[in-house]
Amino acid sequence: MKLTIERAVLLKALGHVQAVVERRNTIPILSNVLISASGSHVRLTATDLDMEIVEEAEARVEREGIATAPAHTLYEIARKLPEGADVTLQIGGDDPRLSLSAGRSKFSLPSLPPGDFPVMPTEDLAVGFSIAADALARLIDKTRFAISTEETRYYLNGIHMHAAERDGRKTLRAVATDGHRLALAEADLPDGAGAMPAVIIPRKPIQELRRLLEDLDDDIEMSVSEGKIRFRLGAAVLTSKLIDGTFPDYERVIPRGNDKIMKVDRAPFAQAVDRVATISQEKSRSVKLTVSDSALTLAVNNPESGTASEELSADYGSDEIAIGFNARYLLDVAGQIVGDEAVFEFADAASPTRVTDSGDPDAEYVLMPLRV
Repeated sequence: MKLTIERAVLLKALGHVQAVVERRNTIPILSNVLISASGSHVRLTATDLDMEIVEEAEARVEREGIATAPAHTLYEIARKLPEGADVTLQIGGDDPRLSLSAGRSKFSLPSLPPGDFPVMPTEDLAVGFSIAADALARLIDKTRFAISTEETRYYLNGIHMHAAERDGRKTLRAVATDGHRLALAEADLPDGAGAMPAVIIPRKPIQELRRLLEDLDDDIEMSVSEGKIRFRLGAAVLTSKLIDGTFPDYERVIPRGNDKIMKVDRAPFAQAVDRVATISQEKSRSVKLTVSDSALTLAVNNPESGTASEELSADYGSDEIAIGFNARYLLDVAGQIVGDEAVFEFADAASPTRVTDSGDPDAEYVLMPLRV
C-alpha cells in the first residue's frame, strides 16, 4: 500500500475516527486504525466493538492495499506536521511497519495484521430516513446533560429516541433522565421515521455524533434496527450498538397539572444561582427558592462556609412556596433555554417541578426537589 494525502485532510479524518479508540485496551488491535486505500480514496476505520466510525478522504493512491497503525500516535504525528504538508503512507516488502513521511520528517510505526481488525457485522437496518443536521444537534444538546452516569441503571445511560405524537402533531422525540432530572425535546417527524423502533442510543456514540455534526449543514441519513443505529454524515459513517433495555415510562413523571406558575428572566436567574451556589455544600449543591408575590429569593445556608441570598423579580401570582433544587441541575436547564424567560410550574415543595422555555415550545424539563 502506498498513498499520499494532504495533512489537513488526514488530520480531519483521523480527528473523527481516533476519538472512538480507548486509551487503554486489553485487545491490542483496538488501539489501531484500519487504513484502506483504493481508487482515489483512503478509508479510515476505528472501533471499540460497540461503535464504529468510518471516514473516507481523497488521496493519491499509488498502490492499493490495507494496513493498521496506532490511532492516537498517528493522529499526534499528523497534528504536529507543518500545515500544507503532503503525507505519504506506505507499507510493503519485508518491513512489517507502516512508513510515514512528510518533507524531511520520517516515521516508522508498528502495524498489526489487518485481518485481526474486527469488523462490525452488518445487518438489515430496516428503517431509514433523513434529518437536518441542526435538528439532530438540537435534540442532542437539549437532552444529553440529563443522561445518567449510574452504571447499575444502564438503560438510563443514553438518549431514548422514538416517534411520538402531541396534539395531533407527529414528532421525533429525544428523552434523557438520571432519576433526578429529565429533559425532553422534539422535532418534526422526518418522512419515513414513523416506523422506527424506540431506541436508546448510548452516551459515547451521542458524544461522537455531536462532534461530527459540528461542521455539517447537510441532511443526515439515519438507519435504525432493534439492535443498531447508523448515521451517514458527509464522508463519515457512525454505526453503534443500542442499549438493550427498556426505558422507563417517563410520561408519568412529567407533571402536567402544576398550577403555581413562575416566570423569571433566564440570564439574571442563572447568574444569581451561580453566585449563591458558591458556598453551597458540594455534595448536594442545594439552593432554596422562595417564591412569593412578584419576588424570588435564592438562598443557601451552609454551616461550614456561611450563608448567601439574592432576590430577583419574578412574575408569580400564587401562594408562597419554598422549594430546594440542586444548583448544577438548575444551571444545566437554564443553559438550554433560548427564550428570555424560564417558566417554572410548581405543585408543592415535595413534588416534581416542570420547566419550559418561552422561546422553544418543543423542549421541557423536570426537576426533582431537594429537602432544604
